[in-house]
Amino acid sequence: MTITRVGVLSVAKVAGVLYAGMGLIGGVVLACFSVLMGGLAREAAHDPAMPAALGAIFGVGAIVALPIIYGLIGFVGGAFTAWLYNLCAGVVGGIEVETQILT
Repeated sequence: MTITRVGVLSVAKVAGVLYAGMGLIGGVVLACFSVLMGGLAREAAHDPAMPAALGAIFGVGAIVALPIIYGLIGFVGGAFTAWLYNLCAGVVGGIEVETQILT
């Protein structure tokens, strides 16, 4: 079996979802770090004017923004990669895949 062509939009959608998931994981890690560091920075600065929730705001922003940004980058990158694969597969014949039917 040889894969000679892939659907650009289908690859882009899958890549977008995968990258959005990775962005969510990164956003959660960044949120935890932001909350911790925001609290420590406020205490270290002894500045009552610094909002107490500043770290939490950045953390929640990361949980929302990173999956969206990563998802968009994954979608565009997946579409480009699928298009490039189709171009190369047309020249060299594609990727050979061995499959086995399990009974």
